[in-house]
Amino acid sequence: MFARLSARTVRPLAQQAKLLSAGRTALASQATLPELGYGYKDLEPYIDGQIMEIHHSKHHNTYVTNLNAAMTKLADAEAKGDVGAIVQLQGAIKFNGGGHINHSIFWKNLAPTSAGGGKLECGSLKDAIDSQFGSLDGLKEKLSAAAVGVQGSGWGWLAYDKVACKLAIATTANQDPLEPTTGMVPLLGIDVWEHAYYLQYKNVRPSYVKEIFNVINWKDVECRYEAAKK
Repeated sequence: MFARLSARTVRPLAQQAKLLSAGRTALASQATLPELGYGYKDLEPYIDGQIMEIHHSKHHNTYVTNLNAAMTKLADAEAKGDVGAIVQLQGAIKFNGGGHINHSIFWKNLAPTSAGGGKLECGSLKDAIDSQFGSLDGLKEKLSAAAVGVQGSGWGWLAYDKVACKLAIATTANQDPLEPTTGMVPLLGIDVWEHAYYLQYKNVRPSYVKEIFNVINWKDVECRYEAAKK
């Protein structure tokens, strides 16, 4: 015969299991600042080294720190069944989580010219771009217009629309992540927050957007394109 556990015994055990589960959730969700595959100055003269250092080590790192703090609070709120706190934390998670997601894509979307930055080789992505936009210049024109036209802070995106099975141009406000908010897969993101360019380009966003194409890592964009089609 199995011994029966009293309600007084079962309740603490259930609470402990819940707390352990929350702890595992918090541990699994810990974000880390990704390393760059190039030096801060390697994208010059198109993006100043000081901008890259501040952007990566300060701005992105802040998103990571705040996301982890919010996720720890979320795990605690879930363990306590505090629905109000869970709801209250959603804004911080969306903003800082989006900032982490977006910037993690952004760094890989860039490459020094010495490593092929700015060069779109023949392949499936080029074929798709030529088919939909006429040429790479045609894509640049439309993507630039979208990015420059973002009101306030946000992002301009080249994306893959899984429903239409084709490339798409999109924008998101603030740090809203593209795929969780639109369903489209991000291939190339242009950060048009002022912290991404102001020290070098002041308030002339169009100049920054024009020059960033000189250091776009089209190989990375194509890899994302191929993965998105599967």
